Amino acid sequence: MAIERETVENLLKLTKPRWKTSITKVEPNRIITRGYPQEDLIGNISFPEMVYLLLKGELPHENESKMLEAVLVSFCDHGVTPPSTQVARIMASSGAPLNSCVSGGISSFGKYHAGALERSMCLLQKIIKENVDFNNPKTSHNDLKNLALTTVEHYLENAKKIPGFGHRFHHKDPRPGKLIETAKKNGCFGIHTELAVIVENLLLEMKGIRMNIDGANAGILSDMGFDWRFGTGIFMIGRVPALISHIHEEKSDETPFRKFVEVEDVYFHEFDSVNHDLNKNEL
Repeated sequence: MAIERETVENLLKLTKPRWKTSITKVEPNRIITRGYPQEDLIGNISFPEMVYLLLKGELPHENESKMLEAVLVSFCDHGVTPPSTQVARIMASSGAPLNSCVSGGISSFGKYHAGALERSMCLLQKIIKENVDFNNPKTSHNDLKNLALTTVEHYLENAKKIPGFGHRFHHKDPRPGKLIETAKKNGCFGIHTELAVIVENLLLEMKGIRMNIDGANAGILSDMGFDWRFGTGIFMIGRVPALISHIHEEKSDETPFRKFVEVEDVYFHEFDSVNHDLNKNEL
């Protein structure tokens, strides 16, 4: 008996799907995320727990949930100083819709803003992965100190900044200390964070430079098992509520299309007339 064309097409869809995902399965009247019906998650887990579930594929222990919550809170806002907030507010002033303003703010995340967390996580994870054998007895403090010293000397000799250390506004960022204290309290202080602390001690002694929020969270998130490629994304989750808040404030409290700079504050550098005169025939 011949198989109907519709049946053959359905079989092909099963054997050659266009999309593959292990995150959420959607069926008629049913949504399963990481193995859990979403209606069972609603009202029973916190937002940080949901973030953890989505990113890592499993629900966190209570201490891990509290730690991730602290990490997200630590990213909440830094006033109007970051480029992302300035971009979002300027766009809001122009009358752009909320989603465009948020998108503009997020799009300004890069190597020098928001990207430091990811680069710091990558550095710490690379050092530990390449130099620590977890099958042998626990690495000693002296071993980590030697690794940290090698790293610091390499960066200083090449006149490079170590991601996660130093801050353009704070001599001593007020957040890392509380984060590390919280990590110890919740059992999330491990080899990566210990390495970050040792790097800070060396930099403080040699250059007067302290750890910033990215360095602290890089160590903590690495000890919690997050891949470094999640870094910028986790920062975004923590910072987006602040962007929305700033956008709303700009639209509600400020004059539309307001001046962010006065004309007299702009320095115009004259072109060299000898080298830049246009031939009238070219106009």
